[in-house]
Amino acid sequence: QVQLVESGGGLVQAGGSLRLSCVGSGRPFSDYAVAVAWFHQAPGKDREFVAAIDWAGGGGNYADSVKGRFTISRDNTKNTVYLEMNSLKPEDTAVYYCAADPVARRPTVAGSWGYWGQGTQVTVSS
Repeated sequence: QVQLVESGGGLVQAGGSLRLSCVGSGRPFSDYAVAVAWFHQAPGKDREFVAAIDWAGGGGNYADSVKGRFTISRDNTKNTVYLEMNSLKPEDTAVYYCAADPVARRPTVAGSWGYWGQGTQVTVSS
């Protein structure tokens, strides 16, 4: 079955950077990861959209809170999706999840995504 595994989370000071990775396996990447995205979830809050891109790496879609600071990208030859996070703020602290779907008709909505990773914790200290 499809498996998405995130890595790269950790503890960083405000203003710092992290690069998250998400590797897919189990089936050909093109079967389930035409669209890919990152969401995050802080304690006591709903899972929120961060960024999404299409198969070709275009159509970048970002939450207003991360525009200009985060960049989503992918390497289909490695079945991998990345999230480059710069100028991190304490409010970016959350568990970050990778998501994939063949369609994702409403990419900012968590329910539109069929495949999820287990998440990686990002903590930004002030």
